[in-house]
Order: sequence, then structure tokens, then C-alpha cells
Amino acid sequence: MVICFTGLYLYPGHGTEAYIDSSVIVGQAGDLEDEVGKYCNIEYLECGPGNNFFPDLKGTSRTDIIFFCSPNNPTGHAATQNQLEQLVEFARNNGSIIIFDSAYAAYVTDGCPRSIYEIPGAREVAIEISSFSKFSGFTGVRLGWTVVPEELLFSSGFPVINDFNRIICTCFNGASNIAQAGGLACLSSEGLEAVHSVVDYYKENTKILIDTLASLGIKVYGGINAPYVWAHFPGRKSWDVFAEILEKTHITTVPGSGFGPGGEEYIRISGFGHRESILEASRRLEALF
Repeated sequence: MVICFTGLYLYPGHGTEAYIDSSVIVGQAGDLEDEVGKYCNIEYLECGPGNNFFPDLKGTSRTDIIFFCSPNNPTGHAATQNQLEQLVEFARNNGSIIIFDSAYAAYVTDGCPRSIYEIPGAREVAIEISSFSKFSGFTGVRLGWTVVPEELLFSSGFPVINDFNRIICTCFNGASNIAQAGGLACLSSEGLEAVHSVVDYYKENTKILIDTLASLGIKVYGGINAPYVWAHFPGRKSWDVFAEILEKTHITTVPGSGFGPGGEEYIRISGFGHRESILEASRRLEALF
């Protein structure tokens, strides 16, 4: 059974390019509209500070697949219980499947849901993907997991898990024994203690960056439930801000437009790094701005 895409929603209007690229690879993104840099079969939902990084779904048309990352990369926003309830309700009413990316769930500390399955009815409409990369430093090891509930069905009543299992078993032979052993070690009581310590360390790094930027009058978002700071430079091109910071301070950031059209005027700054580097970066940013 083949999933026929009538449209894709990329949430929000700025997010990881993997969502777009995977749609392009399977041939469902449509033509690229060069003048605006968007694919015609992908619906880019505008989400920013004005709507608390969540769209008004009441005016949104039906689609098959919704990509949703919470806590979000790059904005650092974690969806609230109410927002996820709206998303699940929309998917249930429209026969959509949510691809819920929870790679940064370990950074949630203020009560926001860490899993889409905390929302009633989500098992009927959502696939959740996650990874050891962001909380255990497994980025190069490539170890993660996908949850496809038995309750998730195609409109014909055929279980999605059956197709998913066939595709995975055909295209993937599984993670190496070494990677799996490392993952199990991270999930042990000693490993989880170490993981939580690392997460706290990076969150403190992020707080240092937030405080520095805020003291300079720069409006920032995120950083509470994620290791990323989403800094706003009104009226400026994100690549210009990126270039200025790189050339004058030798600090590498990420231009917001690299995450999609909604990221213009923003840059993403990461809290991943040694404390000494974060403190030095803060000093250099203070000298620049």
C-alpha cells in the first residue's frame, strides 16, 4: 500500500531541512518555486512570536502528513498541552498522520509534554521519532527509534505498522551491536544520571547566552526547553548577521533562513559546547553589540 500525498505541512515555517528533503526524495514535494524558495506541494505554516509559535489550525486545509518537532529546532519552543491537543484534534478530524519529532524531549523541564502520546487519541494519528543524538552525544553514531502504534490505520483500515515494518526490514539491517550497547548504557540508572547532568550543563550554557543577548537588547526566544537560542535581528538578513558575527568575533551561528523562509531576520545560537567557550563567546558578543 502506498501513501498518496495530497499535500504536506511543514511545522513551523522554519524547521529542520530533513522534513523537506525527505519529501523531495520520495517525489511528493512538487516543483520548487524559485522566486519564494518553496515547494508547491508543501504547506509552510507561519509560526512565530506573534502566535506563540503555533498556527491557527481552524483556517488550515486538510493534508496527509504533518511534520512537527517539539521542542523545536531551531526556535527552541516546546508545544504546550493545549497546542498538542489542537494538533491531535486536527489530525483526527482530517485523517492526517503526525510525524512527531521528540529528539529534544530530554530538555523539557517546565511541564510541557515530552511525547505526543501524552495527548488522548494521539496513538490513532501519530508516529513519534526520537534519537540518542541530542541528549547522549550520539550524533555521529546514528542511534534512534520510531514508535508506530498499532492503533494507527490507513483510511482503508490497514495498519500503518505493517507497511512501516516491511520498509524498515527491506532497507535497514539495524543499528550495530556497539551502538545498541551504548544506548542501553545510557538508559541504565547510572547512564541516565550522567545524561541528566549533561542536559543540565547545556541548559546552563544556554541560559548564559540568553542573559548575554538580553542584556544587549536583543530579543531572544527558546532556550528554556531546548539547547537553542533563537535571536531576532529585525530588518536584517540572517546571512548578513551570521557573516558579521563570524567575521568580527569568530563565532559560528546558523542563519535562520537556512531553516526555511520563516527564519529570515533570525539566527540560531547553540548551547552545545564547553563552558569556557560559552563564556568567551558571550564576552565577544558583548564587545560586538
